[in-house]
Amino acid sequence: MTYSLWHGFADMASVVKNGPFVLTRGEGAYVFDAEDNRYIDATAGLWFTNVGHGRTEIADAVAAQLGKLAHFSGFGDHAADVSIELAERLAAIAPVAGSKIFFTSGGSDAVETAAKLARRYWHEVGQPDRTIMVGRSKAYHGMHVAGTSLAGIPANGEGYGELMPGVESIAWDDAKSLLGLIERIGAERIAAFFCEPIIGAGGVYLPPDGYLDEVRGICRDHGILFVADEVVTGFGRGGAQEWFASSRFDLAPDMITTAKGLTSGYVPMGAVFIAPHLADPFFGGGVWWRHGYTYGGHAGAAAAALANLDILERENLLQRASALEGELAEAFSPLAGLDAVAEVRTGLGAVTAVQLADPAQAPTAVAHLRRAGVVTRAAGQGALQVSPSFVMTTEQVRDMADRFGGVLEQL
Repeated sequence: MTYSLWHGFADMASVVKNGPFVLTRGEGAYVFDAEDNRYIDATAGLWFTNVGHGRTEIADAVAAQLGKLAHFSGFGDHAADVSIELAERLAAIAPVAGSKIFFTSGGSDAVETAAKLARRYWHEVGQPDRTIMVGRSKAYHGMHVAGTSLAGIPANGEGYGELMPGVESIAWDDAKSLLGLIERIGAERIAAFFCEPIIGAGGVYLPPDGYLDEVRGICRDHGILFVADEVVTGFGRGGAQEWFASSRFDLAPDMITTAKGLTSGYVPMGAVFIAPHLADPFFGGGVWWRHGYTYGGHAGAAAAALANLDILERENLLQRASALEGELAEAFSPLAGLDAVAEVRTGLGAVTAVQLADPAQAPTAVAHLRRAGVVTRAAGQGALQVSPSFVMTTEQVRDMADRFGGVLEQL
């Protein structure tokens, strides 16, 4: 039998040999396979289903919008009314007042947009030598050219050669390494520093105490743009009842990249939040920024995002995400005592990682957990990802942790 679908991040020979894991529907914190077996969704799809699966309210909003105007180009002076409405709503919750919103098709697009805008901004203000982008070890910034280059996951860049020149990498947890880089190459050459408040796909690494405040201060002192990559943490996952981790940590970023939780994954969409001073050269007249995406600000996606934001607000899901922070820590921390577990990274935001002592056992653990009724995946070097939807109950968290424990005890 032929199989035509090429999966992302997959050994396709293995997929074809063993067959795909086919999901057909979702409900709340659960997903169901083709035989209608139920699984706890430990990862909210891929960090994104913040409001849970099966929200017909979002589907209905998208259908209604598609029936009126599915989409139209957002280039030039064109704009759909619903896209304008969404931009205003996002600006109202932005960590930096007066931010402008540039829509993309997803998180990788958002990172690419931020990278290009950083370089173009410095060109516009008369500092064209500021072109170097700085990323961190373990970081993940999507899979476009800029994001792959900025990321600190070497395997993701294998076989491509140098995708983007002018990229430097520093230690993910040492602010002094940023100072060292500045001393070595000069602040006058650095355009921007990209930083996930909580490292996600690289293995769920929480920032050391004071780290974010320190690197933000270094960037501010040296005139380096600070780009907060909140594709994972945005729209509540960063905890503290805040829309963004940038607000929780008072980062006031120059740009914020977002996606996933913007629509809870119901329709692909991303957005870059751009601080007023960064937008000013482009809004002052006579400057074209020749950048954009066919589906940026897609009307149907904007309708999905508005409905998603309505649910998050109406059901107090930012508060629920904050409660999950403690519940996940309480339920999963005891697993650190198992022989198969090196550590459990938890206690900040609605995320947790169970780091295996032997990273090579991660695929086996994922398969055994699936048989135990839990869908998760390996992140980084052998970390089992936990990033549930915000509708997951306390009882479901405990059930999920118990299933993790049962599997890992036998690993």
